[in-house]
Amino acid sequence: MAADGTGGRTKTKPHAVVIPYPLQGHVIPAAHLALRLAARGFTVTFVNTESVHQQTARALGVDRRGCDIFAGARGSEDVRYELVSDGFPLGFDRSLNHDQFMEGVLHVLPAHVEELLRRVVLDPASTCLVADTFFVWPATLARALGVPYVSFWTEPALIFALYYHKDLLTKHGHFNSKEPRKDTITYIPGVPAIEPHELMSYLQETDTISVVHRIIFKAFEEARGADYVLCNTVEELEPSTIAALRAEKPFYAVGPIFPAGFARSAVATSMWAESDCSHWLDAQPPGSVLYISFGSYAHVTKQELHEIAGGVLASGARFLWVMRPDIVSSDDPDPLPEGFGAASAGRGLVVPWCCQVEVLSHAALGGFLTHCGWNSVLESVWAGVPMLCFPLLTDQFTNRRLVVREWRIGVPIGDRGAVFADEVRVSIEGVMSGKEGEELREAVKKVRATLEAATAHGGSSQRSFNEFVDELTHRCGRC
Repeated sequence: MAADGTGGRTKTKPHAVVIPYPLQGHVIPAAHLALRLAARGFTVTFVNTESVHQQTARALGVDRRGCDIFAGARGSEDVRYELVSDGFPLGFDRSLNHDQFMEGVLHVLPAHVEELLRRVVLDPASTCLVADTFFVWPATLARALGVPYVSFWTEPALIFALYYHKDLLTKHGHFNSKEPRKDTITYIPGVPAIEPHELMSYLQETDTISVVHRIIFKAFEEARGADYVLCNTVEELEPSTIAALRAEKPFYAVGPIFPAGFARSAVATSMWAESDCSHWLDAQPPGSVLYISFGSYAHVTKQELHEIAGGVLASGARFLWVMRPDIVSSDDPDPLPEGFGAASAGRGLVVPWCCQVEVLSHAALGGFLTHCGWNSVLESVWAGVPMLCFPLLTDQFTNRRLVVREWRIGVPIGDRGAVFADEVRVSIEGVMSGKEGEELREAVKKVRATLEAATAHGGSSQRSFNEFVDELTHRCGRC
């Protein structure tokens, strides 16, 4: 601690160690949370896995050894960048070997994280650990190091509540049962009535000994030991759920967490090289383009992809389709139906990856066919673009419930294994050119206004973040 010139002592600068889950959809909000904390006077150490870092560097076309993803974002902020091994060689295909990779996240990664934390946590009294809720070690390591644990939840509060109370779902026979009940779930604190098919995919499954289930079970044991929970949502969108969670522990709704100005991020977080779609979009009429993307992680089957492609073609809509190289499998880099490109020539563009916030913000956009990842939902709302929802796994089924049933800003498209070209065509036509689309656009404007109000001066998310920062600054910035 340094003298302040008046015989007193200045406060120690608080230090936040921020560790995102090693998937792009988790890294993006964590990186922008790190910048927010740094802008409020924290020293931030941001920890990426070497694998995510390498893929990001490759997307940028730079050498991974000289790559610092925050290089373009730093002003006066104090953000340090560290890497940790996930236990696998860099050449290991994590997408193709998902379960093996998850076993490593469960059993191997924690030891590498502990080694790094013991190196970077120099003053436990001024340090806090901000770690993704899905990790299986944060509360345990935080206690061992003598630092507070901030559980960073990158999904809606609704989903946190359902996982947090999975014991109630088990007790009532809606989860972890050979034949789960199919009646409406009405007993989760703060959660309005929800149907079993609206639960996250992992809570709909009868096999609960998979590696992902073991991760979820352990992660939420750890979450119960969190000192604070920080959630990328907005209080006005989930008021009863957030109120119930606040009765459990300090819970701060601080979303939506976006790059500054809802523009291309100054932090390098994309794991694929981004195509520039702006010239093509500029040439399309306003509101005429359907944007299609299934996110950075989930996979579809070739059959599902062919049905959706058939519906897109039959609809006649202009489209921009992000076809991630491993969307079906990294062994199948060209999964679209034969002749699709020729059949859609002149009205469609297929790219491997793009800057999603730039695309959604473009005046040519009229709809978003999405997997309903939470980042995509928030971004689509902010851009005022209605959604066609085709969830693939995990939280996406529950996110669809929010989009379609509660906020009425999107429509469902089939289900896994049961999506058909004709249904896809009808839904696209309704959203892009029908009365239904007009109603959805009016509804999404209202939800966007809620997000804007929450993030404005004095809004709920800004107040919540200020309270969180004040609490941590008091706790970690000793006199």
